Amino acid sequence: MRRGRYLDEDAGLRESDMQFGRPGAVPAGRAPGGPATGANADAPPQAPKETPNFGLSGALAADQNTYKGVVLKYSEPSEARKPAKRYRLYVFKGKDQIDMLHIHRQSAYLLGRDRVVADIPIDHPSCSKQHAVIQYRQIVKTDEFGQTTKTVKPYIIDLESANGTFVNGEKIPTSTYYELKHSDIVKFGFSTRDYVVMLEDEVE
Repeated sequence: MRRGRYLDEDAGLRESDMQFGRPGAVPAGRAPGGPATGANADAPPQAPKETPNFGLSGALAADQNTYKGVVLKYSEPSEARKPAKRYRLYVFKGKDQIDMLHIHRQSAYLLGRDRVVADIPIDHPSCSKQHAVIQYRQIVKTDEFGQTTKTVKPYIIDLESANGTFVNGEKIPTSTYYELKHSDIVKFGFSTRDYVVMLEDEVE
């Protein structure tokens, strides 16, 4: 079962911060709760969790708000990292492979119809101009002996697209990091193209 992972102050995510929920999902934030009552009335309020940033910081365009006049919808999180493993994205239309993309050379890839800003253009009319982002994130895990390990994993986040992003036939929630696994099949909007995530070392 995949776990939700919240951001960590050490530019990574610790397993102790994880909460169980949808497979691989990281909630994009919670609405503030009502006033405390009963025994917890005097407890200090908890600080809100850090969430994916949809402000105009433009991290995908060298920390600028716009790129070639286009306002970017997404900013990379503090735990963004380039992966050590070599990932590929195989593009199929029906049974025919029509493209193969190397997606390990940077920490994030913007997908959408706007070719001015998209790292990976998707031209189907049902897809949004800035549809989704494949984001690599550093995950920090601590074992029972207190030893920590850091792993960079791929996630996808839907940028509140009009017609959604799908992983293995399931529509993922918007504004939420969803972990990608080897051989996952991703679809965008109503496009019939399949985007298959593969690790280079595991390709037959």
